[in-house]
Amino acid sequence: MCPRVAAAMEAALPADDGDELPRCRHLLASLSAAASTAQSFRGLWSSVASAVSRLSAALDGLAAHSPNPLASDLLRSLALTLAPALALAIRCRSPDPPAARLRTQSDIAAASAALHQLAADADVLLGSGALLDPPSPPLEAAGGSSRLESVRAEARSLVTRLQIGSSASRIAALDSLLDLLREDDKNVVVAAASGLVPALVRLLDSAAGSASCHETREKAAAAIARISAVQSCRHLLLAEGPPLLNHLSRVLESEGGAAKEKACVALQTLTLTWENAVIIGSRGGIAALLGICRSGTPSAQATAAAVLKNLAMVQELRQNFMEENGVPVLIRVLAFGTPLAQANAVGCLCNLSAGEESQSIKLSIFKEGALECLKNHWEASGSGDVQNLEAAIGLLGNLASFRYIAEIVATAGLLPRVISALENSQPGTRTEAAKAVAELGLVIGRTRKEFGDAVPLLVRMLEAKAGEEKEAAARALASLMSFPEYQRLLRKEEKGIVNVVQLLDPLVRDLDKRYAISVLALISQSSKCRKQMVAAGACGYLQRLVGMEVDGAKKLLENLGRGKILGVFPRT
Repeated sequence: MCPRVAAAMEAALPADDGDELPRCRHLLASLSAAASTAQSFRGLWSSVASAVSRLSAALDGLAAHSPNPLASDLLRSLALTLAPALALAIRCRSPDPPAARLRTQSDIAAASAALHQLAADADVLLGSGALLDPPSPPLEAAGGSSRLESVRAEARSLVTRLQIGSSASRIAALDSLLDLLREDDKNVVVAAASGLVPALVRLLDSAAGSASCHETREKAAAAIARISAVQSCRHLLLAEGPPLLNHLSRVLESEGGAAKEKACVALQTLTLTWENAVIIGSRGGIAALLGICRSGTPSAQATAAAVLKNLAMVQELRQNFMEENGVPVLIRVLAFGTPLAQANAVGCLCNLSAGEESQSIKLSIFKEGALECLKNHWEASGSGDVQNLEAAIGLLGNLASFRYIAEIVATAGLLPRVISALENSQPGTRTEAAKAVAELGLVIGRTRKEFGDAVPLLVRMLEAKAGEEKEAAARALASLMSFPEYQRLLRKEEKGIVNVVQLLDPLVRDLDKRYAISVLALISQSSKCRKQMVAAGACGYLQRLVGMEVDGAKKLLENLGRGKILGVFPRT
Protein backbone atom coordinates (compact mmCIF):
# COMPACT_ATOMS: atom_id res chain seq x y z
CA MET A 1 0.00 0.00 0.00
CA CYS A 2 1.41 3.41 -0.93
CA PRO A 3 2.37 5.76 1.93
CA ARG A 4 -0.31 8.32 0.97
CA VAL A 5 -3.11 5.76 1.22
CA ALA A 6 -1.77 4.32 4.46
CA ALA A 7 -1.58 7.74 6.01
CA ALA A 8 -5.14 8.54 4.98
CA MET A 9 -6.45 5.31 6.49
CA GLU A 10 -4.51 5.82 9.70
CA ALA A 11 -6.00 9.26 10.06
CA ALA A 12 -9.51 7.85 9.59
CA LEU A 13 -9.19 5.22 12.32
CA PRO A 14 -9.59 5.88 16.05
CA ALA A 15 -7.35 4.19 18.53
CA ASP A 16 -8.11 0.49 18.85
CA ASP A 17 -9.27 0.10 22.47
CA GLY A 18 -11.09 -3.22 21.95
CA ASP A 19 -14.47 -1.61 21.16
CA GLU A 20 -15.26 -2.09 17.47
CA LEU A 21 -18.26 0.27 17.47
CA PRO A 22 -16.41 3.63 17.23
CA ARG A 23 -13.94 2.05 14.83
CA CYS A 24 -16.82 0.96 12.54
CA ARG A 25 -18.46 4.42 12.77
CA HIS A 26 -15.24 6.15 11.65
CA LEU A 27 -14.62 3.62 8.88
CA LEU A 28 -18.19 3.93 7.55
CA ALA A 29 -18.02 7.72 7.55
CA SER A 30 -14.62 7.70 5.82
CA LEU A 31 -15.72 5.11 3.24
CA SER A 32 -18.90 7.05 2.50
CA ALA A 33 -16.89 10.20 1.81
CA ALA A 34 -14.27 8.36 -0.23
CA ALA A 35 -16.85 6.48 -2.30
CA SER A 36 -18.73 9.70 -3.14
CA THR A 37 -15.54 11.36 -4.41
CA ALA A 38 -14.14 8.34 -6.29
CA GLN A 39 -13.54 9.17 -9.94
CA SER A 40 -12.75 5.68 -11.24
CA PHE A 41 -15.42 2.94 -11.49
CA ARG A 42 -18.21 5.24 -10.28
CA GLY A 43 -20.92 2.64 -10.97
CA LEU A 44 -19.30 0.12 -8.67
CA TRP A 45 -18.76 2.71 -5.94
CA SER A 46 -22.41 3.73 -6.01
CA SER A 47 -23.27 0.15 -5.01
CA VAL A 48 -20.75 0.36 -2.17
CA ALA A 49 -22.28 3.66 -1.05
CA SER A 50 -25.72 2.00 -0.93
CA ALA A 51 -24.40 -0.76 1.35
CA VAL A 52 -22.65 1.82 3.56
CA SER A 53 -25.90 3.72 3.94
CA ARG A 54 -27.74 0.55 5.05
CA LEU A 55 -24.98 -0.30 7.53
CA SER A 56 -24.90 3.22 8.97
CA ALA A 57 -28.63 3.02 9.66
CA ALA A 58 -28.22 -0.39 11.31
CA LEU A 59 -25.30 0.68 13.47
CA ASP A 60 -27.47 2.60 15.92
CA GLY A 61 -29.55 -0.53 16.55
CA LEU A 62 -26.46 -2.66 17.01
CA ALA A 63 -24.93 -0.08 19.35
CA ALA A 64 -27.66 -0.77 21.90
CA HIS A 65 -26.63 -4.43 21.97
CA SER A 66 -22.87 -4.23 21.44
CA PRO A 67 -22.09 -6.41 24.51
CA ASN A 68 -24.07 -9.20 22.83
CA PRO A 69 -21.70 -11.74 21.22
CA LEU A 70 -23.70 -11.77 18.00
CA ALA A 71 -23.49 -7.98 17.65
CA SER A 72 -19.80 -7.96 18.59
CA ASP A 73 -19.01 -10.61 15.97
CA LEU A 74 -20.81 -8.64 13.29
CA LEU A 75 -19.00 -5.39 14.20
CA ARG A 76 -15.66 -7.19 14.14
CA SER A 77 -16.36 -8.61 10.67
CA LEU A 78 -17.56 -5.20 9.51
CA ALA A 79 -14.34 -3.50 10.62
CA LEU A 80 -12.25 -6.11 8.83
CA THR A 81 -14.22 -5.57 5.62
CA LEU A 82 -14.32 -1.74 5.75
CA ALA A 83 -10.57 -1.21 6.08
CA PRO A 84 -9.54 -2.68 2.69
CA ALA A 85 -12.65 -1.15 1.04
CA LEU A 86 -11.51 2.30 2.23
CA ALA A 87 -8.06 1.67 0.80
CA LEU A 88 -9.62 0.85 -2.56
CA ALA A 89 -11.77 4.00 -2.49
CA ILE A 90 -8.74 6.21 -1.81
CA ARG A 91 -6.90 4.61 -4.73
CA CYS A 92 -9.83 5.38 -7.02
CA ARG A 93 -9.98 9.15 -6.27
CA SER A 94 -7.91 9.86 -9.35
CA PRO A 95 -9.84 10.04 -12.65
CA ASP A 96 -7.12 7.84 -14.14
CA PRO A 97 -7.82 4.18 -13.33
CA PRO A 98 -5.13 2.59 -11.18
CA ALA A 99 -2.89 -0.15 -12.48
CA ALA A 100 -4.32 -3.69 -12.66
CA ARG A 101 -7.70 -2.36 -13.79
CA LEU A 102 -9.48 -5.76 -13.89
CA ARG A 103 -8.13 -6.73 -10.49
CA THR A 104 -9.33 -3.45 -9.00
CA GLN A 105 -12.80 -3.90 -10.49
CA SER A 106 -12.97 -7.39 -9.02
CA ASP A 107 -11.86 -6.16 -5.60
CA ILE A 108 -14.48 -3.38 -5.56
CA ALA A 109 -17.24 -5.81 -6.59
CA ALA A 110 -16.16 -8.26 -3.86
CA ALA A 111 -16.12 -5.49 -1.25
CA SER A 112 -19.58 -4.36 -2.34
CA ALA A 113 -20.97 -7.91 -2.10
CA ALA A 114 -19.41 -8.40 1.35
CA LEU A 115 -20.83 -5.12 2.65
CA HIS A 116 -24.31 -5.88 1.31
CA GLN A 117 -24.14 -9.29 2.99
CA LEU A 118 -23.14 -7.68 6.27
CA ALA A 119 -26.04 -5.24 5.91
CA ALA A 120 -28.40 -8.19 5.38
CA ASP A 121 -26.88 -9.93 8.42
CA ALA A 122 -27.48 -6.79 10.50
CA ASP A 123 -31.11 -6.74 9.41
CA VAL A 124 -31.47 -10.38 10.46
CA LEU A 125 -29.89 -9.69 13.84
CA LEU A 126 -32.10 -6.71 14.55
CA GLY A 127 -35.25 -8.44 13.38
CA SER A 128 -34.73 -11.84 15.01
CA GLY A 129 -34.97 -10.76 18.62
CA ALA A 130 -31.83 -12.76 19.46
CA LEU A 131 -30.03 -9.60 20.60
CA LEU A 132 -32.67 -9.09 23.30
CA ASP A 133 -31.81 -12.35 25.09
CA PRO A 134 -29.69 -11.82 28.21
CA PRO A 135 -26.58 -13.98 28.66
CA SER A 136 -27.68 -17.35 29.98
CA PRO A 137 -25.85 -19.84 32.21
CA PRO A 138 -24.61 -23.16 30.78
CA LEU A 139 -27.43 -25.64 30.23
CA GLU A 140 -26.00 -28.17 32.64
CA ALA A 141 -25.94 -25.53 35.38
CA ALA A 142 -29.53 -24.41 34.87
CA GLY A 143 -32.56 -26.09 36.33
CA GLY A 144 -36.32 -26.09 35.84
CA SER A 145 -37.73 -23.07 34.07
CA SER A 146 -34.29 -21.40 33.98
CA ARG A 147 -33.00 -24.28 31.89
CA LEU A 148 -35.95 -23.92 29.53
CA GLU A 149 -35.18 -20.23 29.09
CA SER A 150 -31.52 -21.07 28.51
CA VAL A 151 -32.45 -23.55 25.80
CA ARG A 152 -34.80 -21.01 24.23
CA ALA A 153 -32.12 -18.30 24.23
CA GLU A 154 -29.46 -20.62 22.85
CA ALA A 155 -31.83 -21.91 20.17
CA ARG A 156 -32.74 -18.38 19.06
CA SER A 157 -29.07 -17.45 18.94
CA LEU A 158 -28.22 -20.53 16.85
CA VAL A 159 -31.13 -19.92 14.47
CA THR A 160 -29.78 -16.41 13.94
CA ARG A 161 -26.24 -17.70 13.38
CA LEU A 162 -27.56 -20.06 10.71
CA GLN A 163 -28.67 -17.02 8.71
CA ILE A 164 -25.59 -14.77 9.00
CA GLY A 165 -21.88 -14.94 8.53
CA SER A 166 -19.61 -17.11 6.43
CA SER A 167 -20.10 -20.75 5.45
CA ALA A 168 -17.64 -21.78 8.15
CA SER A 169 -19.58 -19.92 10.85
CA ARG A 170 -22.88 -21.43 9.69
CA ILE A 171 -21.40 -24.93 9.78
CA ALA A 172 -20.15 -24.27 13.32
CA ALA A 173 -23.65 -23.12 14.27
CA LEU A 174 -25.12 -26.28 12.74
CA ASP A 175 -22.74 -28.43 14.79
CA SER A 176 -23.83 -26.68 17.98
CA LEU A 177 -27.46 -26.97 16.93
CA LEU A 178 -27.20 -30.72 16.32
CA ASP A 179 -25.64 -31.17 19.75
CA LEU A 180 -28.56 -29.27 21.28
CA LEU A 181 -31.19 -31.25 19.37
CA ARG A 182 -29.67 -34.62 20.25
CA GLU A 183 -29.82 -33.93 23.98
CA ASP A 184 -33.58 -34.06 24.45
CA ASP A 185 -36.86 -34.05 22.51
CA LYS A 186 -37.86 -30.99 24.54
CA ASN A 187 -34.92 -29.14 23.05
CA VAL A 188 -36.21 -30.01 19.59
CA VAL A 189 -39.63 -28.58 20.44
CA VAL A 190 -38.14 -25.34 21.78
CA ALA A 191 -35.77 -24.91 18.83
CA ALA A 192 -38.47 -25.65 16.28
CA ALA A 193 -40.71 -23.03 17.90
CA SER A 194 -37.90 -20.49 17.51
CA GLY A 195 -38.12 -20.47 13.72
CA LEU A 196 -35.58 -23.20 13.09
CA VAL A 197 -37.34 -24.99 10.22
CA PRO A 198 -37.46 -22.04 7.77
CA ALA A 199 -33.79 -21.32 8.49
CA LEU A 200 -32.86 -24.92 7.71
CA VAL A 201 -34.88 -24.84 4.49
CA ARG A 202 -32.90 -21.77 3.37
CA LEU A 203 -29.66 -23.62 4.09
CA LEU A 204 -30.80 -26.56 1.95
CA ASP A 205 -31.37 -24.05 -0.83
CA SER A 206 -27.72 -22.93 -0.77
CA ALA A 207 -25.90 -23.11 -4.10
CA ALA A 208 -24.20 -26.37 -4.96
CA GLY A 209 -20.55 -26.75 -5.81
CA SER A 210 -18.22 -26.14 -2.88
CA ALA A 211 -17.33 -28.65 -0.23
CA SER A 212 -18.67 -26.31 2.49
CA CYS A 213 -22.08 -26.15 0.79
CA HIS A 214 -22.25 -29.94 0.66
CA GLU A 215 -21.38 -30.09 4.36
CA THR A 216 -23.96 -27.42 5.14
CA ARG A 217 -26.74 -29.31 3.38
CA GLU A 218 -25.73 -32.59 5.01
CA LYS A 219 -25.94 -31.11 8.49
CA ALA A 220 -29.16 -29.23 7.68
CA ALA A 221 -30.70 -32.50 6.46
CA ALA A 222 -29.59 -34.15 9.72
CA ALA A 223 -31.31 -31.42 11.74
CA ILE A 224 -34.52 -31.78 9.73
CA ALA A 225 -34.40 -35.55 10.22
CA ARG A 226 -34.09 -35.02 13.98
CA ILE A 227 -37.10 -32.69 13.98
CA SER A 228 -39.14 -35.22 11.99
CA ALA A 229 -38.59 -37.77 14.77
CA VAL A 230 -40.58 -35.62 17.24
CA GLN A 231 -44.30 -36.04 16.65
CA SER A 232 -45.33 -32.62 17.92
CA CYS A 233 -42.93 -30.84 15.52
CA ARG A 234 -43.85 -32.60 12.29
CA HIS A 235 -46.54 -30.08 11.40
CA LEU A 236 -43.82 -27.42 11.13
CA LEU A 237 -42.08 -29.48 8.45
CA LEU A 238 -45.34 -30.15 6.64
CA ALA A 239 -46.07 -26.41 6.67
CA GLU A 240 -42.99 -25.79 4.50
CA GLY A 241 -44.68 -27.73 1.69
CA PRO A 242 -43.14 -28.21 -1.78
CA PRO A 243 -39.99 -26.07 -1.22
CA LEU A 244 -38.73 -28.39 1.52
CA LEU A 245 -39.65 -31.48 -0.51
CA ASN A 246 -37.86 -30.16 -3.58
CA HIS A 247 -34.70 -29.41 -1.61
CA LEU A 248 -34.73 -32.87 -0.01
CA SER A 249 -35.24 -34.43 -3.44
CA ARG A 250 -32.18 -32.57 -4.68
CA VAL A 251 -30.22 -33.96 -1.74
CA LEU A 252 -31.30 -37.48 -2.77
CA GLU A 253 -30.05 -36.88 -6.29
CA SER A 254 -26.78 -35.06 -5.70
CA GLU A 255 -25.39 -35.33 -2.18
CA GLY A 256 -23.24 -37.92 -0.41
CA GLY A 257 -24.45 -41.02 1.37
CA ALA A 258 -24.86 -39.52 4.86
CA ALA A 259 -26.93 -36.59 3.55
CA LYS A 260 -29.10 -38.92 1.48
CA GLU A 261 -29.84 -41.09 4.48
CA LYS A 262 -30.85 -38.09 6.61
CA ALA A 263 -33.06 -36.82 3.79
CA CYS A 264 -34.74 -40.23 3.68
CA VAL A 265 -35.39 -40.10 7.43
CA ALA A 266 -37.20 -36.77 7.01
CA LEU A 267 -39.09 -37.93 3.90
CA GLN A 268 -40.25 -41.04 5.74
CA THR A 269 -42.49 -38.74 7.79
CA LEU A 270 -43.29 -36.14 5.14
CA THR A 271 -44.47 -38.67 2.53
CA LEU A 272 -47.16 -40.06 4.79
CA THR A 273 -49.48 -37.52 3.17
CA TRP A 274 -50.77 -38.19 -0.34
CA GLU A 275 -49.84 -34.75 -1.66
CA ASN A 276 -46.22 -34.94 -0.51
CA ALA A 277 -45.83 -38.50 -1.79
CA VAL A 278 -46.98 -37.39 -5.25
CA ILE A 279 -44.50 -34.48 -5.27
CA ILE A 280 -41.56 -36.75 -4.39
CA GLY A 281 -42.64 -39.60 -6.68
CA SER A 282 -43.31 -37.42 -9.70
CA ARG A 283 -40.01 -35.53 -9.74
CA GLY A 284 -37.54 -38.40 -9.89
CA GLY A 285 -37.64 -39.40 -6.24
CA ILE A 286 -38.45 -43.05 -6.96
CA ALA A 287 -35.40 -43.48 -9.18
CA ALA A 288 -33.14 -41.81 -6.60
CA LEU A 289 -34.51 -43.94 -3.75
CA LEU A 290 -34.12 -47.14 -5.75
CA GLY A 291 -30.53 -46.10 -6.43
CA ILE A 292 -29.93 -45.91 -2.68
CA CYS A 293 -31.48 -49.38 -2.30
CA ARG A 294 -29.07 -50.69 -4.93
CA SER A 295 -25.81 -49.28 -3.64
CA GLY A 296 -26.38 -47.45 -0.35
CA THR A 297 -25.24 -48.48 3.09
CA PRO A 298 -27.45 -51.00 4.95
CA SER A 299 -29.01 -48.28 7.10
CA ALA A 300 -29.55 -46.04 4.06
CA GLN A 301 -31.24 -48.91 2.23
CA ALA A 302 -33.63 -49.35 5.14
CA THR A 303 -34.64 -45.68 5.24
CA ALA A 304 -34.95 -45.45 1.44
CA ALA A 305 -37.18 -48.54 1.40
CA ALA A 306 -39.33 -46.93 4.11
CA VAL A 307 -39.94 -43.88 1.90
CA LEU A 308 -40.68 -46.13 -1.09
CA LYS A 309 -43.22 -47.97 1.06
CA ASN A 310 -45.10 -44.69 1.52
CA LEU A 311 -44.89 -43.82 -2.18
CA ALA A 312 -46.21 -47.27 -3.15
CA MET A 313 -49.48 -46.48 -1.38
CA VAL A 314 -50.27 -43.92 -4.10
CA GLN A 315 -51.85 -45.77 -7.00
CA GLU A 316 -50.81 -43.09 -9.49
CA LEU A 317 -47.13 -43.73 -8.69
CA ARG A 318 -47.09 -47.51 -9.02
CA GLN A 319 -46.39 -47.44 -12.73
CA ASN A 320 -43.29 -45.34 -11.97
CA PHE A 321 -41.93 -48.29 -9.99
CA MET A 322 -42.34 -50.54 -13.00
CA GLU A 323 -40.73 -48.00 -15.34
CA GLU A 324 -37.73 -47.74 -13.01
CA ASN A 325 -37.47 -51.56 -12.73
CA GLY A 326 -38.08 -51.27 -9.03
CA VAL A 327 -39.45 -54.75 -8.27
CA PRO A 328 -36.10 -56.61 -8.70
CA VAL A 329 -34.38 -54.01 -6.52
CA LEU A 330 -36.95 -54.44 -3.73
CA ILE A 331 -36.80 -58.24 -3.97
CA ARG A 332 -33.03 -58.06 -3.57
CA VAL A 333 -33.40 -55.90 -0.46
CA LEU A 334 -35.95 -58.41 0.86
CA ALA A 335 -33.48 -61.23 0.24
CA PHE A 336 -30.25 -59.67 1.49
CA GLY A 337 -31.03 -56.52 3.48
CA THR A 338 -30.98 -55.94 7.21
CA PRO A 339 -34.10 -56.98 9.16
CA LEU A 340 -35.38 -53.39 9.08
CA ALA A 341 -34.64 -53.05 5.36
CA GLN A 342 -36.42 -56.36 4.70
CA ALA A 343 -39.45 -55.22 6.69
CA ASN A 344 -39.67 -51.97 4.73
CA ALA A 345 -39.11 -53.72 1.39
CA VAL A 346 -41.87 -56.25 2.03
CA GLY A 347 -44.14 -53.40 3.13
CA CYS A 348 -43.41 -51.59 -0.13
CA LEU A 349 -44.14 -54.72 -2.20
CA CYS A 350 -47.35 -55.25 -0.25
CA ASN A 351 -48.52 -51.72 -1.02
CA LEU A 352 -47.50 -52.04 -4.66
CA SER A 353 -49.53 -55.21 -5.13
CA ALA A 354 -52.67 -53.98 -3.37
CA GLY A 355 -55.90 -53.68 -5.35
CA GLU A 356 -57.37 -55.35 -8.40
CA GLU A 357 -55.70 -52.89 -10.75
CA SER A 358 -52.18 -54.14 -9.85
CA GLN A 359 -52.31 -57.51 -11.61
CA SER A 360 -49.21 -56.93 -13.74
CA ILE A 361 -47.25 -55.81 -10.68
CA LYS A 362 -48.31 -58.93 -8.78
CA LEU A 363 -47.08 -61.16 -11.60
CA SER A 364 -43.79 -59.28 -11.73
CA ILE A 365 -43.27 -59.68 -7.97
CA PHE A 366 -44.03 -63.39 -8.18
CA LYS A 367 -41.69 -63.96 -11.15
CA GLU A 368 -38.83 -62.27 -9.32
CA GLY A 369 -38.98 -64.95 -6.60
CA ALA A 370 -41.04 -63.26 -3.90
CA LEU A 371 -42.49 -66.49 -2.48
CA GLU A 372 -39.09 -67.99 -1.81
CA CYS A 373 -37.96 -64.74 -0.19
CA LEU A 374 -41.07 -64.69 2.00
CA LYS A 375 -40.46 -68.27 3.07
CA ASN A 376 -36.88 -67.42 4.03
CA HIS A 377 -38.16 -64.30 5.74
CA TRP A 378 -40.34 -66.43 8.02
CA GLU A 379 -37.74 -69.12 8.58
CA ALA A 380 -35.22 -66.49 9.70
CA SER A 381 -37.12 -66.42 13.00
CA GLY A 382 -37.69 -69.71 14.76
CA SER A 383 -40.70 -68.36 16.65
CA GLY A 384 -42.26 -66.87 13.55
CA ASP A 385 -42.34 -63.44 15.20
CA VAL A 386 -40.39 -61.84 12.37
CA GLN A 387 -40.53 -58.05 12.08
CA ASN A 388 -43.44 -56.73 10.05
CA LEU A 389 -45.09 -60.13 9.65
CA GLU A 390 -48.30 -58.24 8.92
CA ALA A 391 -46.92 -56.85 5.63
CA ALA A 392 -45.44 -60.22 4.65
CA ILE A 393 -48.81 -61.94 5.03
CA GLY A 394 -50.49 -59.03 3.26
CA LEU A 395 -48.16 -59.47 0.28
CA LEU A 396 -48.85 -63.20 0.24
CA GLY A 397 -52.59 -62.55 0.23
CA ASN A 398 -52.26 -60.05 -2.62
CA LEU A 399 -50.31 -62.53 -4.75
CA ALA A 400 -52.77 -65.32 -3.96
CA SER A 401 -55.48 -63.61 -5.99
CA PHE A 402 -53.95 -65.53 -8.91
CA ARG A 403 -55.02 -69.18 -8.87
CA TYR A 404 -51.64 -70.42 -10.09
CA ILE A 405 -49.80 -68.51 -7.35
CA ALA A 406 -52.30 -69.68 -4.71
CA GLU A 407 -51.62 -73.31 -5.55
CA ILE A 408 -47.87 -72.74 -5.30
CA VAL A 409 -48.37 -71.11 -1.89
CA ALA A 410 -49.97 -74.34 -0.68
CA THR A 411 -47.25 -76.59 -2.08
CA ALA A 412 -44.47 -74.32 -0.79
CA GLY A 413 -45.51 -74.90 2.81
CA LEU A 414 -46.62 -71.33 3.44
CA LEU A 415 -50.27 -72.11 4.16
CA PRO A 416 -49.71 -73.50 7.71
CA ARG A 417 -47.77 -70.34 8.54
CA VAL A 418 -50.65 -68.16 7.38
CA ILE A 419 -53.17 -70.12 9.46
CA SER A 420 -50.97 -70.03 12.55
CA ALA A 421 -50.84 -66.23 12.19
CA LEU A 422 -54.62 -66.16 12.86
CA GLU A 423 -53.75 -66.46 16.56
CA ASN A 424 -50.90 -63.94 16.49
CA SER A 425 -50.86 -61.42 19.32
CA GLN A 426 -51.03 -58.46 16.91
CA PRO A 427 -54.51 -57.54 15.56
CA GLY A 428 -53.05 -56.27 12.28
CA THR A 429 -51.27 -59.56 11.66
CA ARG A 430 -54.43 -61.56 12.40
CA THR A 431 -56.39 -59.33 10.03
CA GLU A 432 -53.96 -59.80 7.16
CA ALA A 433 -53.87 -63.54 7.78
CA ALA A 434 -57.67 -63.70 7.55
CA LYS A 435 -57.60 -61.74 4.29
CA ALA A 436 -55.03 -64.19 2.92
CA VAL A 437 -57.20 -67.13 3.97
CA ALA A 438 -60.12 -65.52 2.12
CA GLU A 439 -58.07 -65.37 -1.11
CA LEU A 440 -56.58 -68.84 -0.73
CA GLY A 441 -59.80 -70.48 0.41
CA LEU A 442 -61.70 -69.49 -2.71
CA VAL A 443 -59.11 -71.19 -4.91
CA ILE A 444 -57.78 -74.20 -3.01
CA GLY A 445 -60.23 -74.56 -0.10
CA ARG A 446 -61.63 -77.91 -1.29
CA THR A 447 -58.21 -79.56 -1.63
CA ARG A 448 -56.47 -78.34 1.51
CA LYS A 449 -57.41 -79.85 4.88
CA GLU A 450 -55.36 -77.22 6.71
CA PHE A 451 -58.24 -74.78 6.42
CA GLY A 452 -60.14 -76.85 8.96
CA ASP A 453 -57.76 -75.53 11.63
CA ALA A 454 -58.62 -71.99 10.56
CA VAL A 455 -62.37 -72.17 11.25
CA PRO A 456 -62.30 -72.03 15.09
CA LEU A 457 -59.65 -69.29 14.97
CA LEU A 458 -61.78 -67.23 12.61
CA VAL A 459 -64.83 -67.68 14.83
CA ARG A 460 -62.82 -66.35 17.75
CA MET A 461 -61.74 -63.34 15.65
CA LEU A 462 -65.42 -62.42 15.16
CA GLU A 463 -65.37 -61.27 18.80
CA ALA A 464 -62.51 -58.82 18.25
CA LYS A 465 -62.88 -55.15 19.11
CA ALA A 466 -61.65 -53.81 15.77
CA GLY A 467 -64.20 -53.80 12.98
CA GLU A 468 -61.55 -54.47 10.35
CA GLU A 469 -60.52 -57.70 12.07
CA LYS A 470 -64.15 -58.84 12.37
CA GLU A 471 -64.81 -58.11 8.71
CA ALA A 472 -61.66 -59.96 7.58
CA ALA A 473 -62.68 -63.02 9.61
CA ALA A 474 -66.22 -62.94 8.19
CA ARG A 475 -64.83 -62.63 4.67
CA ALA A 476 -62.55 -65.63 5.22
CA LEU A 477 -65.42 -67.70 6.59
CA ALA A 478 -67.58 -66.72 3.60
CA SER A 479 -64.93 -68.07 1.23
CA LEU A 480 -64.67 -71.35 3.17
CA MET A 481 -68.42 -71.92 3.59
CA SER A 482 -68.64 -72.72 -0.12
CA PHE A 483 -67.43 -76.20 0.87
CA PRO A 484 -69.64 -78.50 2.99
CA GLU A 485 -66.84 -79.82 5.18
CA TYR A 486 -66.16 -76.34 6.57
CA GLN A 487 -69.88 -75.71 7.08
CA ARG A 488 -69.94 -78.69 9.39
CA LEU A 489 -66.97 -77.32 11.32
CA LEU A 490 -68.68 -73.96 11.78
CA ARG A 491 -71.87 -75.63 13.04
CA LYS A 492 -69.82 -77.52 15.61
CA GLU A 493 -68.42 -74.31 17.05
CA GLU A 494 -70.44 -73.39 20.15
CA LYS A 495 -70.49 -69.67 19.36
CA GLY A 496 -69.99 -69.93 15.61
CA ILE A 497 -73.47 -68.99 14.38
CA VAL A 498 -74.11 -66.57 17.26
CA ASN A 499 -70.92 -64.63 16.51
CA VAL A 500 -71.78 -64.33 12.82
CA VAL A 501 -75.34 -63.19 13.60
CA GLN A 502 -74.03 -60.47 15.91
CA LEU A 503 -72.24 -58.92 12.92
CA LEU A 504 -75.65 -58.21 11.34
CA ASP A 505 -76.48 -55.69 14.06
CA PRO A 506 -76.76 -52.29 12.31
CA LEU A 507 -75.26 -50.71 15.42
CA VAL A 508 -71.99 -52.51 14.63
CA ARG A 509 -70.70 -49.91 12.19
CA ASP A 510 -67.81 -49.80 9.71
CA LEU A 511 -68.45 -53.42 8.81
CA ASP A 512 -69.53 -54.86 5.46
CA LYS A 513 -72.62 -56.89 6.36
CA ARG A 514 -72.55 -58.83 3.10
CA TYR A 515 -69.88 -61.26 4.34
CA ALA A 516 -71.89 -62.25 7.42
CA ILE A 517 -75.04 -62.58 5.27
CA SER A 518 -73.13 -64.80 2.84
CA VAL A 519 -71.94 -67.09 5.65
CA LEU A 520 -75.44 -67.46 7.09
CA ALA A 521 -77.03 -67.96 3.66
CA LEU A 522 -74.64 -70.82 2.86
CA ILE A 523 -75.45 -72.72 6.07
CA SER A 524 -79.17 -71.85 6.19
CA GLN A 525 -80.12 -75.09 4.42
CA SER A 526 -79.92 -76.75 7.81
CA SER A 527 -83.10 -76.29 9.87
CA LYS A 528 -81.04 -76.51 13.05
CA CYS A 529 -78.88 -73.62 11.84
CA ARG A 530 -81.93 -71.58 10.95
CA LYS A 531 -83.32 -72.07 14.46
CA GLN A 532 -80.03 -70.93 15.95
CA MET A 533 -80.02 -67.83 13.73
CA VAL A 534 -83.55 -66.88 14.78
CA ALA A 535 -82.77 -67.50 18.43
CA ALA A 536 -79.75 -65.23 18.13
CA GLY A 537 -81.91 -62.38 16.77
CA ALA A 538 -81.10 -62.62 13.07
CA CYS A 539 -84.61 -61.74 11.91
CA GLY A 540 -84.73 -58.39 13.68
CA TYR A 541 -81.34 -57.44 12.34
CA LEU A 542 -82.24 -58.55 8.83
CA GLN A 543 -85.47 -56.58 8.78
CA ARG A 544 -83.53 -53.41 9.52
CA LEU A 545 -80.89 -54.29 6.91
CA VAL A 546 -83.64 -54.84 4.32
CA GLY A 547 -84.77 -51.30 5.02
CA MET A 548 -81.20 -50.18 4.45
CA GLU A 549 -81.15 -52.10 1.13
CA VAL A 550 -78.16 -54.26 2.05
CA ASP A 551 -77.48 -56.88 -0.62
CA GLY A 552 -78.62 -60.39 0.33
CA ALA A 553 -80.53 -59.35 3.46
CA LYS A 554 -84.02 -59.76 1.94
CA LYS A 555 -83.29 -63.17 0.46
CA LEU A 556 -81.85 -64.51 3.73
CA LEU A 557 -84.82 -63.14 5.68
CA GLU A 558 -87.22 -64.86 3.29
CA ASN A 559 -85.24 -68.07 3.62
CA LEU A 560 -85.63 -67.97 7.38
CA GLY A 561 -89.30 -66.99 7.07
CA ARG A 562 -90.19 -69.97 4.90
CA GLY A 563 -89.54 -72.24 7.84
CA LYS A 564 -92.17 -70.33 9.88
CA ILE A 565 -89.95 -70.81 12.86
CA LEU A 566 -91.87 -69.93 16.01
CA GLY A 567 -94.30 -67.98 13.80
CA VAL A 568 -93.37 -64.74 15.49
CA PHE A 569 -91.97 -62.63 12.69
CA PRO A 570 -93.69 -61.34 9.54
CA ARG A 571 -92.76 -62.07 5.98
CA THR A 572 -91.51 -59.24 3.78
